[in-house]
Amino acid sequence: MIRYVSIRQLAVIETLDLELGPGLTVFTGETGAGKSILVEAVGLLLGGRASADLVRTAAPTAHVQAVLENPDGRETILRREISAQGRSRAFIDNILVTSTALREAVADLVDLHGQHEHQSLLQADTQLELLDRFAGLDAERTEAATRYEAWRARQEQLDAAQLDERERAARIDLLTFQLGEIDNVAPQPGEDEDLAATRQVLANAERIQRLGNESYDMLYEGEAAVLAQLEQVWRRVTDLAALDRRFEPHLDARDAVKAHLEDLAFFLRSFLTDLDRSPERLQAVEDRLAALERLKRRYGSTLDEVLRQRTEMMATLAAVETSAERAAQLQEAVAQAADAYRDIAGQLSERRRQAAPRFTERLGAALGELAMEHTRCEIRFASEDPSPRSWSRNGFDRCEIFLSPNPGEELRPLARIASGGELSRIMLAMKTLASPDVPGKTLIFDEIDAGIGGRVADTVGAKLRRLADHVQVLCITHLPQVAAHAQAHVNISKHVVDERTITRATVLDADGRATELARMIGGDISGAVLEGARAMLAARAHAGQQHVDRADTNK
Repeated sequence: MIRYVSIRQLAVIETLDLELGPGLTVFTGETGAGKSILVEAVGLLLGGRASADLVRTAAPTAHVQAVLENPDGRETILRREISAQGRSRAFIDNILVTSTALREAVADLVDLHGQHEHQSLLQADTQLELLDRFAGLDAERTEAATRYEAWRARQEQLDAAQLDERERAARIDLLTFQLGEIDNVAPQPGEDEDLAATRQVLANAERIQRLGNESYDMLYEGEAAVLAQLEQVWRRVTDLAALDRRFEPHLDARDAVKAHLEDLAFFLRSFLTDLDRSPERLQAVEDRLAALERLKRRYGSTLDEVLRQRTEMMATLAAVETSAERAAQLQEAVAQAADAYRDIAGQLSERRRQAAPRFTERLGAALGELAMEHTRCEIRFASEDPSPRSWSRNGFDRCEIFLSPNPGEELRPLARIASGGELSRIMLAMKTLASPDVPGKTLIFDEIDAGIGGRVADTVGAKLRRLADHVQVLCITHLPQVAAHAQAHVNISKHVVDERTITRATVLDADGRATELARMIGGDISGAVLEGARAMLAARAHAGQQHVDRADTNK
């Protein structure tokens, strides 16, 4: 469970500190106030992609930090830092880790559902993944992917070894050319990011030179240099300390302050001396970046992909060059890898078919709680004995959810019958089913209520409230029907201070909640609308208490 979130210099958020509790917490506010930035900040703590665009204008670094309470009561501190050049660092309990390690550390504790994610529900791969998560098949799915990659690598090596001489010679020429193209550039991991940062410095070298010179003069060499003026200050403070001992602690810091300012002055001088302002250097960086971009267009979207492709090409080239000797060995290796893959994929397929009826039964019940009472669901699988051409990292299976939301209508593929509002509810139901039942888990929904309203919105709010009995739920919403069910309500607002836009988060009390709901209902906060908002809050609070009482009775 997320206990505390701290954000500094991220997009329109200058400073934000927020304590969170269990249950359902909603975040509301005008469009553009910064609600989704809050979700994006949490996404960074889950290992999401960092970008220099996220750093607030003129700030050197953005910081996001959160305190998570684990099921055993221990606290974990997560932190992510992003520089204005786009570099990022991740920390767990103040220990530097990779973003992948950060993502894996919180995978079972926080589940983030972003805006428009419900559209991905139309894809068969997403439906299969949600079924696997519901059935607890993550380990088998990972093992299937590992064995599939092993089989495919051996199959590619065997295919290369079995080429006839003409094809073999042409393949060697192509691979040699491609490897030469990569090796002539000789890319290094992360080189493009470093060069992009260098380009930014070089492109702004004149401004950097001017600012650095001005800073150095003001600090050290100018007629009214700070360090020279500071000596006069210390002499006067020394005299004051002789008259009043309360000044003595300030004198103790004299050497440290002077040393710090001198270090800064010397760094500025050294930096300005080493600063390369030559157009030739900038052109060289641009040319190098262009060469790297050409490689990425041909061999992968990132330099890591390019280097991985190079490794695979070298292995394939070695296989092609020694095809005659290795063919028999590779055939045996391919057969063994295929058997290993069939074994795990068969187990995965069997367990999916066992879990599918339970999944659709639970899905139908969950949709019934979301005003889709008559919905029938079914998962249909493709052929049970596919050829290797249809194998994938996910196993043999191709599955699709078929749905009938109205009585008397036949089951049809989800992609063909669900409206936007139905998709939002189906995604909410499936997300809650597929989420591991971990005590203290956090579910975050960014506008899960898109495309709905009226009674349906109220049922979604009630569902989120019931879900919050077992996990922490954080929800961004524009609907008063949903917000009224919350146990805590945070208003996100945007203000202009000293000609800069800042975002603030305010935890609302009872009166504040009524006012915010009135704004959400009608925009104009009139007496009648305000009374309606208070009535809505009272009714939802009463319904929530009845739910708690029933739960206590059933224990």
